[in-house]
Amino acid sequence: MKVLVAVKRVIDYNVKIRVKQDNSGVEKENVKMSMNPFDEIAVEEAIRLKEKNIVDEVVIVSIGMESVQETIRSALAMGADRGILVKTDIELEPLSVAKILKHFVEKEKSNITILGKQAIDDDYNQTGQILAGLLNYPQATFASKVVKQDNTMLVTREIDGGLETLKINLPCIITTDLRLNEPRYASLPNIMKAKSKPLDTIELKELNLDLTNRLEILEVKAPPERGGSVKMLDNHGDLIDVLKNKEGIL
Repeated sequence: MKVLVAVKRVIDYNVKIRVKQDNSGVEKENVKMSMNPFDEIAVEEAIRLKEKNIVDEVVIVSIGMESVQETIRSALAMGADRGILVKTDIELEPLSVAKILKHFVEKEKSNITILGKQAIDDDYNQTGQILAGLLNYPQATFASKVVKQDNTMLVTREIDGGLETLKINLPCIITTDLRLNEPRYASLPNIMKAKSKPLDTIELKELNLDLTNRLEILEVKAPPERGGSVKMLDNHGDLIDVLKNKEGIL
């Protein structure tokens, strides 16, 4: 069995985001980048499946510029077996990303494909669902627990009303939530080993896919600054008065 994991290189979650002066996007030059946290959870879950002898190989796929190799190497250092970089400098929307992933799911004949539920840079939360639709595969999103049972996967997912467990057939698509696991830190020996693991680079144009963007970002703005003043109240009655007099609250 084989697991395919999609990862994305994003601005590190500890970095304060700065909007470009022309409001066309956010500044990425000279900014620390790292693996999308939800994708890191996906990599960890795939490696755990391999450690349980449920799967034989973990393949990492990522899309972007040459620098994305660093993100793939991070996944290889965690324990993945090999990586694939689809090289491009074009910003792709979820449908285009899903089309690319579909190509590799079919090429690699992966039994399980795992993605983070969303990327922290755009928060689309669409790619896994679109990929399942393109492949006509069963899907389980927002997974907080994954268990293999015969030729099916039991996936516990977080929903508004609590937890829901789905039983889905293989091959399938799974997207990960925060409480699925805690990703491991790569040890120094594994970081060194990752440098020699296979990493194939493929130019995006070689795939011959229709990747016409259907979404257009018109403007990006920073949220308004929060007020810094604090008012201490003596009792709950004063609080109610403040809330009543604050426009738009009560």
